[in-house]
Amino acid sequence: MALNLRKNHPLLKIINNSLIDLPTPSNISAWWNFGSLLGICLITQIITGLLLAMHYTADTSLAFTSVAHTCRNVQFGWLIRNLHANGASFFFICIYLHIGRGFYYGSYLNKETWNIGVILLLTLMATAFVGYVLPWGQMSFWGATVITNLFSAIPYIGQTLVEWAWGGFSVDNPTLTRFFAIHFLLPFMIAGLTLVHLTFLH
Repeated sequence: MALNLRKNHPLLKIINNSLIDLPTPSNISAWWNFGSLLGICLITQIITGLLLAMHYTADTSLAFTSVAHTCRNVQFGWLIRNLHANGASFFFICIYLHIGRGFYYGSYLNKETWNIGVILLLTLMATAFVGYVLPWGQMSFWGATVITNLFSAIPYIGQTLVEWAWGGFSVDNPTLTRFFAIHFLLPFMIAGLTLVHLTFLH
């Protein structure tokens, strides 16, 4: 009875075909765990990020103070902040191992899955960069200044792109507010792309 329900129920059938009766290659090994680890990383980053966003102020005069307040005065704020900051590093460790495994086993031959993966990597890098700017320390400010200035090397439209990214003529309050908005929205785009990535894989 349970077997029939698992295979015939509209919703349980999707779960069954994606997790239980999913055909897998004979050479599957521990290296295939990194995709699942990346999923756990993404969920952890979104949850901790939402909790941090409740206490963050996207203003150049208050951003650093709001992060310090989260770490010092919010219950377990230090833990949530460190999980989010170090979780980003763990995310990249897992993604590089995931890519390395993909190269080794020839996963790039599955073009749709691989191309979505490349888009996911670029989106993740953009998310990490704008997130790095948010605490608004010296490293954040100069990181934003140096990386955004790279766009000025693009002929004709470079300087316009830089000023558009800044929201003015230097890295200032408009830059921080738009970077926070981008950092908030991109993880949900990553979650959507992850589902597309898995759909092409399965």
